[in-house]
Amino acid sequence: MRIITGKAKGVRLASLPGDATRPTSERVKEAIFSSLQFDLDGRRALDLFAGSGQLGLEALSRGAASCTFIDAAPEAMAIVKENARKTGFFSDCKYLISDYRSYLRKAGKGEGFTLIFLDPPYATDAVGDALLRIVAAKLAKPGCLIVCESGSPDLLSKIPAVRDKFDVLKEARYGITHITLLRFRGEDGEEGEKQ
Repeated sequence: MRIITGKAKGVRLASLPGDATRPTSERVKEAIFSSLQFDLDGRRALDLFAGSGQLGLEALSRGAASCTFIDAAPEAMAIVKENARKTGFFSDCKYLISDYRSYLRKAGKGEGFTLIFLDPPYATDAVGDALLRIVAAKLAKPGCLIVCESGSPDLLSKIPAVRDKFDVLKEARYGITHITLLRFRGEDGEEGEKQ
């Protein structure tokens, strides 16, 4: 596992031993960032199920301004911090050990994220729940890009309460991985700025 391109290109990243986490494959990561490549500069990112932190760190390498990493496992956060040091982005990041529900319940409305990564364990239905909570907590600015990785297709049909808050920019399947790229329209349905 490595940073594909940008300021930290080629830096090898540590990952958690065992199969408690499922790192995003390089093929899937490349597909995600090919879709985002011209729209990352200056974005404030949230990596909500951080694992090793590879998605947030790749975004930083490609021009994102900052990233907040959230993971419930202390051992995962230790790996995120190690990888952030390796890539030179340690001071551009915030690190919180928390489950996503607690974080989204406590997070301030002023966070104003413009890029969010949702890559929870596939056995959970956490992506839909996280999207509902992100909208309720007002953490995403209008125009925020949200990358969802899940084990099932047709993500927005599972959350009809907020379906009209998002535009689907891309949907793709890579083996068992389903990627959905969303743009948050905002409460009024207006697309905003990226910063």
